[in-house]
Amino acid sequence: MPFNAVFSHIIKKRLPRIQRFSKNPIECQKEVLDFLLSNAKNTSFGKEYDFVNIQSKENFQTMIPLSDYDSLKPYIDREIDGDENVLWPGKTSWFAKSSGTTAQSAKLLPITEDSLYENHYAGGKDLLALYYQNFQNRKLYNAKHLIVGGSTHIQSMSNDTSVGDLSAFIVENLPWWTEIRRTPKREIALMNNWEEKLDKMAYATLNENICIVAGMPSWTLILMKRILEISGKENIHQVWPNLELYIHGGMNFHPYQKSFEQIFPNPKMNYVEAYNSSEGYFGLQDQVNSKDLLLLCDSHIYFEFIPMSKFDGLKSKLVLSLDEVELNTEYAMVISTSAGLWRYIIGDTINFVQKEPYRFQVTGRTTQFINAFGEKLLMIHAEKAIGKTAEIHRAKIRDYTVAPYFDTESGNGGHEWAIAFDQPPKTLKKFSKDLDLELKKLNGDYEAKRKHSININAPKVKSLQPDIFEKWLKLNNKLGGQHKIPRLKQERDFLEEIVVLNQKTHRNSYI
Repeated sequence: MPFNAVFSHIIKKRLPRIQRFSKNPIECQKEVLDFLLSNAKNTSFGKEYDFVNIQSKENFQTMIPLSDYDSLKPYIDREIDGDENVLWPGKTSWFAKSSGTTAQSAKLLPITEDSLYENHYAGGKDLLALYYQNFQNRKLYNAKHLIVGGSTHIQSMSNDTSVGDLSAFIVENLPWWTEIRRTPKREIALMNNWEEKLDKMAYATLNENICIVAGMPSWTLILMKRILEISGKENIHQVWPNLELYIHGGMNFHPYQKSFEQIFPNPKMNYVEAYNSSEGYFGLQDQVNSKDLLLLCDSHIYFEFIPMSKFDGLKSKLVLSLDEVELNTEYAMVISTSAGLWRYIIGDTINFVQKEPYRFQVTGRTTQFINAFGEKLLMIHAEKAIGKTAEIHRAKIRDYTVAPYFDTESGNGGHEWAIAFDQPPKTLKKFSKDLDLELKKLNGDYEAKRKHSININAPKVKSLQPDIFEKWLKLNNKLGGQHKIPRLKQERDFLEEIVVLNQKTHRNSYI
């Protein structure tokens, strides 16, 4: 039997399991919670919080406090030092280096065999199983799969522990039947120097038969442009005629969509979103004609949700289980996992659009919003507005960041947008006006505050060098697949740093 037929047969065996948790999400979540508590009851954390006497989800919420990285760090440090049975049974030897947005310091998040195989790998398998279901007679296993991962290689530490990007651990531990279809070779995929790695990846994949590309949009776009530059081709399908699927995640795809459609012009090209991070694999796009994400309810993660209207960090009082959430309400997501993250606030916010199965949209970050004037501007507003405005003006956006500005004389202020365009609009003035209009459509509070510029002035837009954010990342030793630019900041420090760097080599365009 050909390899592809075998692969298709095996991967489709996951479909009954997917159907079960889609139809019985609450039951599956109860099973996950029971599994986590039962397995971790004899760990240091489990004994400290009396897991053995937790009999219900209500007990779970009252007996175990909410956590973030700082509150779990003493336990994680013990695991790094080689202690066993701390947050999860046995010895935890892998730690994913996650910087989140660039404004944050690095975190070392535990990765166990259970979480790697039953969550991260399981999520990837579920995505491919659903893809084969939605698009019949695919031949993905007959060609190569290009993964644009992080640039941090695995570093061995004392006590047999290792640190690296999650993507590095995923590549390092792939089964042979997956490894033979992945490209480029491990020695290139795990390179630490992003610029050197970029060139080597481009040259190594030019003559491959590639059908899948996976990676964060911003870094994938840079690699694709480099491949076109080297090959002299106009689009990627001229390089890889059998390319049919791009799997993306890590950031909102909408601002990048037009750029990808130009590089991938084949109308049969498919785009699928995966919602995963170093903390876990949470959801995926399971429907052809919808961008909503399916919540993975039986992949070693127990979910809880804090309404953003009641969010107060670790002091939050109202925490809901999955059966208690409402549609069209923004929630901060809380997870408990087989990596030993207990009631961990990951910082993402989501909005459910459907129940049974539970489908949702990622709306932003608990720490990334602007509310300097009572406007409550969220990432979902910013992403949709700039994406639509770019579409209107046929502009192509590479990256951007936003922060408030203040007029000391009038006492008013507004939002300042620093945007790196690959293809700028004809006039920034008109672009800024349309951006303002799109924000008004999406955010009633913003519209009210903008009326007659009583509370908020019109946005200011700065056009920056296309590669200015990459230059900043390079200067700060952060080049690579998993580093993300903070989109919305209440403070101006990051925006001003970017602008100053831009001024050294390029004259800004202001509105």
